Formats: sequence, structure tokens, C-alpha cells
Amino acid sequence: MTTLQFLGAAGTVTGSKFLLDSSGSRVLVDCGLFQGLPELRQRNWEPLPVPPASIDAVVLTHTHLDHTGYLPRLLRDGFGGPVFATKPTADLMAILLADAGKLQEEEASYRNEKGVTRHRPALPLFTEAEGRAAAEAVRIVDMDARFTPLPGWSATYRTAGHVLGAAHLELAAPGGGLRLLFSGDVGRYDAPILDDPTPIGAAPDALVVESTYGDRLHSPEPIEDQLQRAVLEAVERGGAIVVPAFAVGRTQDLLYHLGELEHAGRIPELPVYIDSPMGIRATDVYRRHAGEFDEAMRAIVAAGRSPLRRGGRVRFTQGRQESMALNTLPGPFIVVAGAGMLTGGRVLHHLIHRLPDPRSTILFVGFQAEGTRGRQLLDGATSLRVFNREVPVRARVERIDGLSAHADAGELLRWLRTAEGAPRRTFVVHGEPGPAAALAERIREELGWKVSVPPHLESYELDGR
Repeated sequence: MTTLQFLGAAGTVTGSKFLLDSSGSRVLVDCGLFQGLPELRQRNWEPLPVPPASIDAVVLTHTHLDHTGYLPRLLRDGFGGPVFATKPTADLMAILLADAGKLQEEEASYRNEKGVTRHRPALPLFTEAEGRAAAEAVRIVDMDARFTPLPGWSATYRTAGHVLGAAHLELAAPGGGLRLLFSGDVGRYDAPILDDPTPIGAAPDALVVESTYGDRLHSPEPIEDQLQRAVLEAVERGGAIVVPAFAVGRTQDLLYHLGELEHAGRIPELPVYIDSPMGIRATDVYRRHAGEFDEAMRAIVAAGRSPLRRGGRVRFTQGRQESMALNTLPGPFIVVAGAGMLTGGRVLHHLIHRLPDPRSTILFVGFQAEGTRGRQLLDGATSLRVFNREVPVRARVERIDGLSAHADAGELLRWLRTAEGAPRRTFVVHGEPGPAAALAERIREELGWKVSVPPHLESYELDGR
């Protein structure tokens, strides 16, 4: 018998951690941070429900912090086993975890200096050094290659199409009687740069599927039409366009679409500042892994107009002083900065200067979790609390629908229908309650599968066929 316990991404869209216990060994699939609401973020500071030292191996589906960002704490608190990931994921983790630790140290230092903290002193969840050490602990596994995370266990990564290196995880428990499939984050079909999600094939005994957009469809309007309209309207007002974007995936997709619009003469060539240390390094990693690109992206690169190249209209800020200089730069121009949900990072300083300016545009290009500043702006907030001060919102707030790297409800069903047969159990996770429940109902009605939406910390006993 194998036990599956949901230590995260159950009832929420962050904190992915799925614990498998079988034959006296434990494998943790993903090791993510909770983000969004204060009560969710507080879980990052609480002891893990199981002792970290009792976990024997960690297998990661992709690099985003809601799937990897708790790893430094897990190591600090006693975990000493192997960690597995694909090569692109490992390369990106080396950037994200170290920079996330550095940002947390800087945030804690700023709050202590300004006295804007409820905790004295404010502390980082983990440090830059701890983030770097966690990334260095990763063992590289090739996509589509079978590997053994622990004696008796068998695993294989399949392309998920979400971000560079992202994978579905096929996992067989000891004894070979139980086969599991973890979707990770499912990518879009026909999205730029990366290949489509790999079909499921033979149905697993248990399937764990994400539901970020489980209750909605992305806009049928082409992304480049939406982006063209937002850019042209912002240019007419003459202000800055501030784009909060995740360093991995969203930043590179945005550069792709801006490049294609400019190449077609549909928008003017504007200066584009990538004001994110993580975003800059992540873009370099994408370029190094050009073998992961889809056919269309390879053709663009071969034609000598890669949207990810350095120089020209795309300018990478190199330090705090260059970042601060953007706050007084007259528009129009585009600045892409992290974090994607306005939870921290350099984008907060841009908000302080640009939100009060009605000429400015705040352009969202991805999902905004409940409780984040990004969700507040999209919900119509007239002021936003940033660094313990209320900043009036006079800027125009826009949203591009469909640029998310997550499949929508229709695409999730499209991927699920690639299963040859029905899983014995399907678990819907990594979604807020509404989207998770909606996707589960569609799976029941349209596919006839047995579905559960597990609550936080719930455990299930599974057996093979």
C-alpha cells in the first residue's frame, strides 16, 4: 500500500508538495513555497507536517518557486536525500533560489532599516547562500530517460510545455504495482518557444492534475492582438508600461510576442528594460537550451532575429542604480520586472513611482493569486499598500489574457483525453477552490473518472491494479 499526502497545493494554487510513502521510503514530489494570502505565507514558517529528515528523496517537476522554493528550508531543517530535476530546471534553479534568497535578505534588511516590520528583527525565510546550496544539491535527469529516485522506485520525466525544462512525472512505487502521474504545471497548446504537452498514453493508477485555470478559458482573441492594443494605447498616453512578470517563462514569452509585433510593424520599436536579475539570467539559460525550442522558434533564431538576444531594443539593467534610474525616465518605454504577482522584488519600487501617474500602464500578463497585490489591482483597488505606505492608483491597469503558461480548462481536458483508459483515482490540485471544483466536475461529467479534490494535509491510500 502507498500513501499519498497533500502537503501543499491543496485548496490553493501554491506550495506544491506531494508526499508518497511506500515500503518504508518517502518521496516528495515538488517542494514549493506558499504565496498569496498571509495565512498561506505563514505556512512557510511553520514546521513541515512530517520531519524533513524522514523524507528520502525529492523529485521536482519544474523550477517555479511554488514548486521549488521551499527546498532551502527543507535542507536547513534536516533533509539530506537526493533531489532530482531536468537540466534546464536545475540551471534555472541555480538562478531563482539564490536570487530569491537574496531578495528576502534585502527585504528583511529594508524593513529593519525603515522599522516597517511586525517581527523584530525581520528575517529572511532563507538566505542567498542557502538558496545556492539547495540548487547545487540537484541531480540532473534527462527528459524521457528512466531513473531511480530511490531503490525500488522508477521515474520518468515527460515534456509538459509549461516553461523550459518543465515535466510531467511518471512514477512507479516499489513492487511495480502502482503507477502514478503528476501533471506538474500543464503548458499551453501552440504556445511560443516550447513544444506542446506530452500525451498521457496508458492511464496511470493515480493521476494528480493541476487546476490553476480549471474554471475558465483563455480569451479567444490572439495574444498579439491584445498586446498590440495595450501597447498602442499606452504609447498614446506617453507613459511607462510596467509589466510584472515571472522571471521564467513569462518574461521570455513576452519578449517573443513583442518581437513578432515589432517585426510585423504593428507596434513601434520601444525600449524594453528587463529589470530583473532573475529574468536576465533566465533568458540567458533559455538561449543556452535552444535545443528545447519548438520548430517555429528555431526558425526565428535561424533567421537571425531571436527575441531573446541581448542588445538592440532589449536592455538588461545591471544593478540597483540602473533600476532606480528607470523611475525618472520619461515614457513611452516598457519595463519588465519581478515579481509576477507583486509579492516583492524591484517591481514594487516601480509601482511607488508609476501607480500615481495616470499616463502609466500596469500590464498584467499572468495569473494573480488571491491575497496578492496583483489581484488587488485587478479587482479595482484605488490604493495599494507598498512598503507600509498607501500608494494611490491612478495608472491604467490592463490585463493580457492567455499569455499564462498554464493550460486553461479546455486545454486541461484536451490533455486528460490523451489518456488511454481511465485512472483509478484522479486528484485535482494546484487551484483555488472554485477552479479546482469546476475542473473536477467536468472530469466526472465528461470523462466519467473518479475524482477527488483533496483538502490540505489529507492522506489517501492507493494500490495498484
